[in-house]
Amino acid sequence: MTERRELDNLIGPNESARILGALQRGASRRDVLAMLAAGGMQAALAGGIASVAAQAHAQTPRKGGRIKVAGATAAVSDTLDPAKQSNHTDYIRGFMFYNGLTYLDGSLTPQPSLAEEFTTKDAKTWVFKLRKGVTFHDGKPLTPQDVIFSIMRHKVAATGSRAKVLAEQVEEITATGPNEVTMRLSSPNADLPVVLGTYHFHIVKDGTTDFNAGIGTGPYKVKEFKPGVRSIAVRNESYWKNNRPYVDEIEYVGIGDESARINALLAGELDLIGSVNPRSIDRIMATGKHSIFETKAGTYTDLVVRLDQSPGNNPDFVMALKSLFNREQMVKSILIGRGVVANDQPIDPSNRFYFKGLKQRPYDSDRAKFHFAKSGVGSTPIPVVVSPAATNSVEMGLVLQYAAKQIGMNLDVRRMPADGYWSQHWMKHPVGFGAINPRPSADVLLTSFFKSDAPWNESAWKNPKFDQLLIAARGEPDTARRAQMYADMQVMIHESSGIGIPFFMSNIDGHTKRLKGLSPIPLGGMMGYTFAEHVWLDA
Repeated sequence: MTERRELDNLIGPNESARILGALQRGASRRDVLAMLAAGGMQAALAGGIASVAAQAHAQTPRKGGRIKVAGATAAVSDTLDPAKQSNHTDYIRGFMFYNGLTYLDGSLTPQPSLAEEFTTKDAKTWVFKLRKGVTFHDGKPLTPQDVIFSIMRHKVAATGSRAKVLAEQVEEITATGPNEVTMRLSSPNADLPVVLGTYHFHIVKDGTTDFNAGIGTGPYKVKEFKPGVRSIAVRNESYWKNNRPYVDEIEYVGIGDESARINALLAGELDLIGSVNPRSIDRIMATGKHSIFETKAGTYTDLVVRLDQSPGNNPDFVMALKSLFNREQMVKSILIGRGVVANDQPIDPSNRFYFKGLKQRPYDSDRAKFHFAKSGVGSTPIPVVVSPAATNSVEMGLVLQYAAKQIGMNLDVRRMPADGYWSQHWMKHPVGFGAINPRPSADVLLTSFFKSDAPWNESAWKNPKFDQLLIAARGEPDTARRAQMYADMQVMIHESSGIGIPFFMSNIDGHTKRLKGLSPIPLGGMMGYTFAEHVWLDA
């Protein structure tokens, strides 16, 4: 806080604390001027210091208040089980009620959380020293057994964990002290603390089978949880982080229709909303009482062509579709410039392992026409499933439909409601769309969505050479060699998977100007889903 440091320098830390304390108790600027004048300060200097104090006070987190927040999804499949969470609504609630061994900061660097220290000598055996004095919401102290249970349950098939493919690398985890666990991996992975900082690896109580109570160590406790309807979180007064969280209560709902979310925000019914369309920014800003919060990250909505079904099992059909994306124009017309061109592979330009040398696939109607004719699909209508739940997929589907018509391809765009889209339609049609939130590392992203046995392998793409490279890259200590491995994998996905990615989009949230404390964490909108612990309401 620059203003706080300036105030300290002007009048000293003790006097600074006294002035800010008075402001927090409701003192006005006139009251501050009187306090300074009583100490013999000249009026002009006192006025300047009072202004600096007011600015510093505005940046000081305040406790209290209630906020209502809306994301873009709600379904009866909503869950508080970290292992089964599958969309941003689940992730946001997860960060309200739980903590991980680590957390990821604004540069996606792992930092200590429930583990106050983590060390390794070979990237294969990792030692985590647990923070003392941490308790679950029901008062039970955190123990090594809770960590062992939380990590190893991902490996059990009956759990149905979305992170099973990431957890498979953990061969053994044991308690090596009263506040220490040691993990042994099947092969070295320098990114293990990054993996453990993600939502699926939140720590739960040993033996938990019913997760509806959301018993964790997080900043909030569950007051109410109705899947598909809403959740109400109340401050955890015994939270292990001093002075956190700030807000007394958070109501979280999912509203699939973006226009309805914005209307509720502007009407004062909501304090923060996610998944704002760039076209809505001017409307939000025009009120003077609201603002937008942009996070630049590797978020993408992708065309998903199942390679295990017709017509996707024909490589020429897949290539024809990918060649119909006019990427530059789509960034301008759909994203209003709030994004960057992509190249049918999932690693965005901000990632250190992004391969700049991959030749950009252009819009090429002649090439598309050639491959489409070669596929033999003809004029048969091809259903393409879109939904507001997959951000911008409706617009993308219509643009693709128009381009396809020019080469004689008959795409039948079918719009599905947002409610239930992820459980009923995603990956369940020959041609459709997905929407992928950013992941903290190249390894996590590729393992989750492109490894042959990944549960979210959207296009059912299987490439044994890719799988081998992926595992080898995890333990490669030489950064240059590791970068080349990731480059080779990006080429493979670009050339032969059933995924089409025309652009990466910014995450845009809308909020009342009274809501303070937001800062970008490039894992997704709303501070990479972690806003609950950080925000406060201005007076």
